[in-house]
Amino acid sequence: MNRMLPLIVLLLSSRGVVAADQAPWGSAESQPYDYQPRKVVYDVAVSSRKQFEQVLDRASYLSQVYHADPFAASIVLVLHGDEIPFFGIKNYLKYKELVTRARSLTVGDVIDIRMCRIAARGHGYDPEDIHGFVQMVPMADAEIIRLQREEDYAYMQ
Repeated sequence: MNRMLPLIVLLLSSRGVVAADQAPWGSAESQPYDYQPRKVVYDVAVSSRKQFEQVLDRASYLSQVYHADPFAASIVLVLHGDEIPFFGIKNYLKYKELVTRARSLTVGDVIDIRMCRIAARGHGYDPEDIHGFVQMVPMADAEIIRLQREEDYAYMQ
């Protein structure tokens, strides 16, 4: 039996059973929450394509958790950072896959993309230089505050 013990330990550890000294608190349990759709505003100012893709992932996942219900859920991305050039019409071919994905997320009326006109101008873009599915707002901070105060949006960064 003593010869078999190392083999048993090896088999158990290969199946995901972890020794108590490696996990003294056990392992996490998944909780089955049923989240109710809400209104959420994302404050978006990222410095890379990868970071912006992660924002799109988060918004998309949240929309799915909310069952993509346009009557009960609303997710607004307010852009005011280095992601602005992704939406420039002159950059379409360079960022075609990214902006096509962003556009596709807005089709179900759950996710809206808004852009700060001041920040866009700082990047050298006027409203007519930005793809038409993006809504231009006068100022990102003012829009985020308005959504929180006047329309009861939860703030996400």
